[in-house]
Amino acid sequence: MGAVLGLAWAAGLLLIAQAWLSGPRVRAPRRSRLRESLAEAGLAQVTPARLAASCLGVGAVAGLAMGAVSRSPVVAVTFGALAGYLPIALVGWRRRKRADELRDLWPDVVDNLGSAVRAGLSLPEALTQLGARGPEQLRGAFTRFGEDYRATGRFGESLDRLKAALADPVADRIVESLRVAREVGGSDLGRLLRTLSGFLRDDARTRAELESRQAWTVNAARLAVAAPWVLLALLSLRPQAVAAYNSPAGVVVLAGGAGLCVVAYRVMMRVGRLPREERVLR
Repeated sequence: MGAVLGLAWAAGLLLIAQAWLSGPRVRAPRRSRLRESLAEAGLAQVTPARLAASCLGVGAVAGLAMGAVSRSPVVAVTFGALAGYLPIALVGWRRRKRADELRDLWPDVVDNLGSAVRAGLSLPEALTQLGARGPEQLRGAFTRFGEDYRATGRFGESLDRLKAALADPVADRIVESLRVAREVGGSDLGRLLRTLSGFLRDDARTRAELESRQAWTVNAARLAVAAPWVLLALLSLRPQAVAAYNSPAGVVVLAGGAGLCVVAYRVMMRVGRLPREERVLR
């Protein structure tokens, strides 16, 4: 019994030493969250540095404009900070709009793939023909896939680049399904594509109904946040109101109001917006 315990103790020490002495594991580089958001918005060519420069530029222009109108540095800085967030808000809006548009297109893409497979085309040929027969918004990505596959002949790597170009959670599922079908084989691919098409159509229909019912909540949140600042912009045209905001108490009121607006808007948007599907297969 003592010999067994000694061997177990020695094996444990050996494993611990091996873990300490072995080199660090090489991990695949992960894209930043901001870069992922830009790709999902269809702005993969825009870098985070360029987005930050746009925020600074828009904020500086808005601040200078309000400073020239109101003659108040406090009001100018406040509106400059709010305007500096506009490029990020625009990225989020384009991201949601692109996801909604693609959600309605994926069932047609899957139907075209199923028709091509039933006609006897291989998976690379079926994906390539979507560059000519697929939805207009997605033809460019599938055309580049066809060019890449003809140049390299590596289906897996071409699929990875296609998935990165599409940058959509539904596209991730479709691409990984095709990858498994390519590697494993089988005769159930047509049935799989038909089932997936039905699920995608049901999901898009249900989500559209829920979003239409909750649209009033989102619009109310935007109106509630914009109204005080529109009123402040109008009041900044009056010297008496500007003088009040130039005082320390006015600075506290503007800073507190801006913070409360940001918190209330985020809470309202989280309550009124449906959960967004995450890209777990990227």
